[in-house]
Amino acid sequence: MRLLPILLLTAACAPTTPAPEEAVTQVQPNNATYGTDANLAASAPDAILRYADHGRGFAELRLPEGEGPFPLAVIYHGGCWKTGIASQAYMAPLATRWQQLGIATLNVDYREVGDGGGWPGSFADWAASAKLIEEVAAKHPIDRARVTLVGHSAGALPAQWLASAQGADGPIGKRQPLKARAAIVLDGPGDVGAERSAFDTLCQFSAVDPFIGAPPEAARARYAAISPATHAPQLAELLFVQAKLPAPSAATQAALAAGGAKVAVRENVGMSHFAIITPGNPVYIANEVAILGVLKGGE
Repeated sequence: MRLLPILLLTAACAPTTPAPEEAVTQVQPNNATYGTDANLAASAPDAILRYADHGRGFAELRLPEGEGPFPLAVIYHGGCWKTGIASQAYMAPLATRWQQLGIATLNVDYREVGDGGGWPGSFADWAASAKLIEEVAAKHPIDRARVTLVGHSAGALPAQWLASAQGADGPIGKRQPLKARAAIVLDGPGDVGAERSAFDTLCQFSAVDPFIGAPPEAARARYAAISPATHAPQLAELLFVQAKLPAPSAATQAALAAGGAKVAVRENVGMSHFAIITPGNPVYIANEVAILGVLKGGE
């Protein structure tokens, strides 16, 4: 990934576990925000909810004003699955923008290669974080029928994997798909194995093999276990908003659609990897109506 200037934060340590509904200062545990000018200061989360006892096992909850019920976007950040590059912090301005537009958000941090993540740690975190959906829906005016999984860059994988069934050969064993209406991929891969070369080029280093634990020729079962060709996500809609990465191949799109999803792709050729997630940026603005259509689907 071509990194834009990084703003190092002084408060980089993991948070003390708060009461589930206690509003606390925003937590930025890794190194923090980067990308294009956000044009929008991130709001303070309404709560920070923990899903695991390690330092990155939390998600920021933001709730819109009003009575609801609100759609919920569950957001997974990128960073090429390599610790030290990114955290949930850089997705906070986008979560804030959606909060202003009537979307509740869970902005999730998780472990990556170098701090306990990769195969299977990151997958275990993603599965555990998804349990927060039910917790939030039980306590707040959330429309459980309008949950969208959102992933930027490397976050595309959990946004699709969580909605797919897994067999015993999966990274955390057999599991049922998470109930979600839709997924949005923001400049990420549709099939990690099939798009391995393109994604490594985006990251500007070998990202996929260290994350999976081996190259494809040595770990075919692992790559197959998380491929939509083997396990398609169970969704009604799947929207790709691409920039640096090309659209998934026709074969990958067909595999993704096999679970019932209506697959759509919006290409922003040559645009910045971060412009598409930056409130106020013309590239984001050009795609916002389509994104909101998925987030608010079913109204």
